[in-house]
Amino acid sequence: MQTGALISLALYFILMLAIGFYAWRKSTDSSEGYLLGGRNLHPAVAALSAGASDMSGWLLLGLPGALYAAGLVEVWIGIGLFVGALVNWIVVAPRLREQTESYGNALTIPEFLANRFPDKALALRVTSAIIIVLFFAVYTAAGLVGGGKLFETSFAGLFGDTGMSDYMTGIWLTAGVVLAYTMVGGFLAVSLTDFVQGCIMVVALVLMPLVVLTSDGGFGAATAQLNAIDPDFLSLTAGLSFIGFLSAITWGLGYFGQPHIIVRFMAIRSVPQVATARNIGMSWMGVALLGAIGVGITGRAYVEMNGLTLEDPETIFILLANTLFHPLITGFLLAALLAAIMSTISSQLLVSSSSLTEDFYRLFLRKNASERETVNVGRLFVALVALVAIYIARDPDSKVLGLVSNAWAGFGAAFGPLILLSLTWKRMTGAGAVSGLVVGAGVVILWIAMGWNKAFLGGPGVYEIIPGFVAAMAAIVGVSLAGKPAEDISNA
Repeated sequence: MQTGALISLALYFILMLAIGFYAWRKSTDSSEGYLLGGRNLHPAVAALSAGASDMSGWLLLGLPGALYAAGLVEVWIGIGLFVGALVNWIVVAPRLREQTESYGNALTIPEFLANRFPDKALALRVTSAIIIVLFFAVYTAAGLVGGGKLFETSFAGLFGDTGMSDYMTGIWLTAGVVLAYTMVGGFLAVSLTDFVQGCIMVVALVLMPLVVLTSDGGFGAATAQLNAIDPDFLSLTAGLSFIGFLSAITWGLGYFGQPHIIVRFMAIRSVPQVATARNIGMSWMGVALLGAIGVGITGRAYVEMNGLTLEDPETIFILLANTLFHPLITGFLLAALLAAIMSTISSQLLVSSSSLTEDFYRLFLRKNASERETVNVGRLFVALVALVAIYIARDPDSKVLGLVSNAWAGFGAAFGPLILLSLTWKRMTGAGAVSGLVVGAGVVILWIAMGWNKAFLGGPGVYEIIPGFVAAMAAIVGVSLAGKPAEDISNA
């Protein structure tokens, strides 16, 4: 069983490394090539890269686990994300592709903000870089937790007495492969591997629920079993408070501020091709979300009907893969899980590295650094951020969904209002931009520290992105209106 699965995983790892080598030969001779793929991504690659880097292990671990444990009511998170992603493609994508080029051909989000508001350039670059590295360390750790859980659940004891747990062995293997192709091939490697990983993920997510249903009496039998567990298990509203609904649906607000997603918009070949990428990306996302929902719901029915035990709901995908399929197919399904994890980790490492390189190293240490030196320093920062994330992920009791929700809220509140208004509101000022960054991130951190995301004023918790997003929006508008309008210095 383990040998067949390992063969499939080994082939998957070899494919990822081969893509990294190809990208190294094609696009790593300059900063623009290493960090943005030369702004020459095909719409399909950009679309699936944005989707795969977005969904991460959350799609195959976190969301199915939440549905397995609580029922269909958890689907509101997916609905909120789908709507948010669609608005992001319509409002942010074409404007960001155009304006990042017209404002000094910016290669990173902090650089774009600095060019857009030159009077606060230094403060924006430094503040945004700090926020990116801080929250991406947590976000990357969430992906590594998924890799650790995969190896702990599927390959327990296989690696013998190495001095490390199976969980930590999984983390180091996952991080090692990601580091190899990301450090070598840069943005193009990350985007091309994301495309392949996105294809693998959607096939696995469609395949698994169908196999589960056909193995145990079909849809009717599964529905009857779930209703026997809890008559409200398949209800969209049972036990759902207004605060709970709001906290779920507002996950969609986070899309506007996720650097590892919106950087794909900057790399599409041209503005007219954004619409094509949007249609491909949203179709992929819709199918992938339906598949993830199916895994969680049908997985619960399968476990109950067969008298199985599942200690961690977030491992339902892994349990089904190990139980229902031939070892070689199991390896493919586990590769899909690794694809979800690795696609996000690589994107996050590269964005963190680009911020540290462009907004710290070249800004303060080596303003005249050569292109080759800059690329090599970027590779070094990729490794450093990965090590920090490995340290954060070392606790095997960490929850993927919890870590992702915290980081998602941090980016959504800090950058979401800032990106939206900087692209659409000419009256916005540099002082307003800085205030939005600080207030958004600060409110999210405070909210988490006070535990108000779990319980608030004697009632249910309020997802931290809500107060953070509202406070940041208010800060930007208020400070901007109180100051002098910024001068438009774009080349448009």
